[in-house]
Amino acid sequence: MAQQNTPTIVTNPFTHRQTASSKFAHFEGTWEELEALVQEHFDKAKPGYRDGVVLVPVPPERFMSSIVPVTPDSSLWATFAARRTGEAPFIQVEVRGDATKTQAAAVDVVVYRHDVLAEGSEHSCDADWEIISINARPSEEEIPMDPVTMARNFLQMEGGTKGKFSAEDFAKAIVYWATHSQVG
Repeated sequence: MAQQNTPTIVTNPFTHRQTASSKFAHFEGTWEELEALVQEHFDKAKPGYRDGVVLVPVPPERFMSSIVPVTPDSSLWATFAARRTGEAPFIQVEVRGDATKTQAAAVDVVVYRHDVLAEGSEHSCDADWEIISINARPSEEEIPMDPVTMARNFLQMEGGTKGKFSAEDFAKAIVYWATHSQVG
């Protein structure tokens, strides 16, 4: 695929689950506005977990983070479900009760190159890049990928995109996500 000076960027349907009423981080604007924002900041992209995956830092205004620390007073809720049809279900834990999404302090938008998505038939169109996830966090601190997501990618399970992770990567992710969760 020939790279253009201005690559085409679209929102993958997988990202459409990231809404105000979901347990996920979300953008308080339209998908088209998100695409334009990522396009505007694409030159600041940082390498992701593999070639063809980049993290595009964007201003945190209009983004909400769903990540909260777990405390002894947290009310936890577990479900056993797949992310989408065709994927294997797994245990998902959320914080419920008084926990609410907060204004993001930092945001990286995860963007996959077309050929990487085509490896797993996850591409939705012929755009150069597709937005896969909005990673809005409550602080400037970098947050590791969820260890279940890492494992699915590492093992190339349905819905995962091959990636290599070190034992230290997995350990840091497990430690972080053992004390944090998403608001449900």
